[in-house]
Amino acid sequence: MKGFAAAVLAVLSAFVGIRKRGAATSDESIKPQHLIAAGILCALVLVITLIGLVQLVLRAVGV
Repeated sequence: MKGFAAAVLAVLSAFVGIRKRGAATSDESIKPQHLIAAGILCALVLVITLIGLVQLVLRAVGV
């Protein structure tokens, strides 16, 4: 995996909080621009997902 896909994988594993020690050496080849873009994208997806879940629960409750 190279480029943006590796950055997304690194960001997702950071969100979850699990990362293998050997993966840190492979992260050195990831460009900072890719990490920033992947972080923003993953955070945006997380926020949109949480908003959708809250709306779904509120509709189910009938509020």
